Amino acid sequence: MTKRHGYALLAAVLAVIVVISAAIYVGVTGTDGGSQDISAGPRGPRSSAAPASSGVWVGSWSASPAGSEPGTEQKGFAGRSIRNVVHTSVGGSSARITLSNLYGTTPLSITHASIALASASNNPAAAAGTLRRLTFNGNTSVVIPPGQQVMSDAARVRVPHDTDLLVTTYSPTPSGPVTYHPHARQISYVAEGDRTEDQLGDAYTEQSPYWRYLSAVDVLSNETDGTVVVFGDSITDGISSTMGANRRWTDVLAGRLRAESGAPRYGVVNQGISGNRILSDGLGNPAINPSGLSRFDRDVLDRTGVKAVVIALGVNDILRNPHQNDPDRIVEGLRELTRQAHTRGLRVVGATLMPFGGHRGYAPALESVRQAVNEEIRSGRVFDEFVDFDRALRDPYDPRKLRERYDSGDHLHPSDAGFRRMAETFNLSHLKGSAAAEL
Repeated sequence: MTKRHGYALLAAVLAVIVVISAAIYVGVTGTDGGSQDISAGPRGPRSSAAPASSGVWVGSWSASPAGSEPGTEQKGFAGRSIRNVVHTSVGGSSARITLSNLYGTTPLSITHASIALASASNNPAAAAGTLRRLTFNGNTSVVIPPGQQVMSDAARVRVPHDTDLLVTTYSPTPSGPVTYHPHARQISYVAEGDRTEDQLGDAYTEQSPYWRYLSAVDVLSNETDGTVVVFGDSITDGISSTMGANRRWTDVLAGRLRAESGAPRYGVVNQGISGNRILSDGLGNPAINPSGLSRFDRDVLDRTGVKAVVIALGVNDILRNPHQNDPDRIVEGLRELTRQAHTRGLRVVGATLMPFGGHRGYAPALESVRQAVNEEIRSGRVFDEFVDFDRALRDPYDPRKLRERYDSGDHLHPSDAGFRRMAETFNLSHLKGSAAAEL
């Protein structure tokens, strides 16, 4: 071999090495969804779906589908973008969402969806560099049949705990009734046209007190072990808490679980529906405001990474028509929920029913029912453990009523201070362990 030929061979080998190195670099950086800002680049946005890294999937936020939104029966939200604002309980390295068309009567076509961190609280603008396009089984569009739900692929985005997320969907065609959660206590936003990938919030000129289509946000976490599901009515829903301030008792509970030494590392998802009862469904098929017994599978057992359940139901069975004046039936309904949780090995903590003296529905006979239910809960024959919200919030001089500082003013729902007191009363160690023996 001549010297000239030797130099040529060496140059060829070096060229091959450079090509292989470039290919490896492109391959590595191309799978890092966290480095992709879908709002940037002249060639248009790319998907941020990426293989999951280490950790476990847990629930960070959820809201129960409660019914179909009035006025949406024909067009739904055709041609408009819905930007739901939700608040995380725990963070992670990736996120995925669940969309529901439970109350729809026609297929729901979602052609674009995105997730981002909010730039500030109660704001429709996305924080710079956090906007990610969502995919569904690798596609940017998905069709959800009536009565069904769909989970997105994982999107690589660093999600902090205790922060606002923006989850945006766009549907180009009429979808019929919109599945929604009416008492969000959080302002979300609507824009004309497909604005799913807008980082700025200028186009989102319409405000909304509802969550639409979105029913869950899960995160991939290496700091959280599971999820506690809080199953309740308007008191759990936080209907009287300050709008946009995240002062529901479940928000305070999530803060305690993050901060306190020795506490189980759980995300908290709130499955409260205002007006919910244990025994009775609302009207419609599927039922608007379905009973606790009928929705337990969907809203508790099917949640991601669930380890424990908190049940705070029963007041509406007593107060709302039809009145349930038989405490034995209410208690048996609560026991059935506990039995269902035990089939999955889940620990159950139940709450005593708080007083409602002074409320427009109050009657001495109904107070007797409440007291009888609470007596059975305190006996230890209903749940694995119980939290005594009644004792913590009642007026010491008139136990039929809420203490004034804990009363929102309607003599049924707590104030912000009342919600905080509920969470502070909770014994976090009660959430540890698996289900006890059958009660």
